[in-house]
Amino acid sequence: MAEPKNVSFDGVMKELKQRIFAPIYYLMGDEAYYIDLIADYIAENVLNDTERDFNQTILYGPDVTMAQVVDIARRYPMMAEHQVIIVKEAQGLNNYEALEAYLNNPQSSTILVFCHKNGSLDKRKRVAAMVASVGVLFESKKLRERDLPTFIERYLRERGVGIENKSLQLIADDIGPDLHRLTSELDKLVLALDNDNRMVTPEVVEKQIGVSKDFNGFELRDALVNKNIFKANQIVKYFDENPRSGGLFALMPLIYKFFQNLLIAHYCPQKDSPEALAKWLELKNSWATKDYLTGMRNYNAMKVVQIISKIREIDAKSKGLDNPNTPQGELLSELIYFILH
Repeated sequence: MAEPKNVSFDGVMKELKQRIFAPIYYLMGDEAYYIDLIADYIAENVLNDTERDFNQTILYGPDVTMAQVVDIARRYPMMAEHQVIIVKEAQGLNNYEALEAYLNNPQSSTILVFCHKNGSLDKRKRVAAMVASVGVLFESKKLRERDLPTFIERYLRERGVGIENKSLQLIADDIGPDLHRLTSELDKLVLALDNDNRMVTPEVVEKQIGVSKDFNGFELRDALVNKNIFKANQIVKYFDENPRSGGLFALMPLIYKFFQNLLIAHYCPQKDSPEALAKWLELKNSWATKDYLTGMRNYNAMKVVQIISKIREIDAKSKGLDNPNTPQGELLSELIYFILH
């Protein structure tokens, strides 16, 4: 049996807003953010307040069986066009044969929603194909780090807010791909802006989120790319004196990712071409390659290999391997010195 096609979040939401409802929505995957958005929209918009009292049911996977869910789904709504059933923690359910039997003849007035987080149905199985054939099978995947700036820019643009490129990178580097936390911080920024100035600047990010506009992972990477020893040492000193800013554990993934990509860039057949390099590194645009073009001039491939090895060594030491008590600040200084010399 062929695997079901992927359904986009935007596609699902477009139909919901047009009040085109499917009899079943199976929402699954490792990114809870989109699962919650769809389920919450259904819960808040399909029924009015009066209808909701009698026709909306919230269930929890660990507390019910699939047969019980199906029995409720077969009921008719009371004085309403639809009944809505939302099954949270659906990963706790089994016996999908009962759901398959229901999907052979689903109740047209029922909107059955499964929220299956931190995992997915096997798309090769019959039940997945049946869900997709009569309703919506939606997989919510973790956002890749390289897609975070695009997500942030779009989220703010939809709220009438602009953002500078440096601010984009500051937020992406500091918060990462936890979309619930990320959108919460973005909402905080939106509320803090004046009506006559709807632009997120590094100063706004520093004030509202607490990320220093001068001493952060983005600026440290820039210093390493350009071999700016003075600037790099200033930032390392700041992180050592301000442990709450993140320190070694926050910076190492950022540094490692850059040099890992830089090593890949060295093997690009047309590494002098920004367009070819962007495609090689799977970057959104050629503008994003400027750091790698500069990095290749300042670090040859052999040095990059040695830096990656050193990062792994420092990572092991930070976890106590062959290092009983060296402070994080000293380990970070050791790593930055090795990279720049």
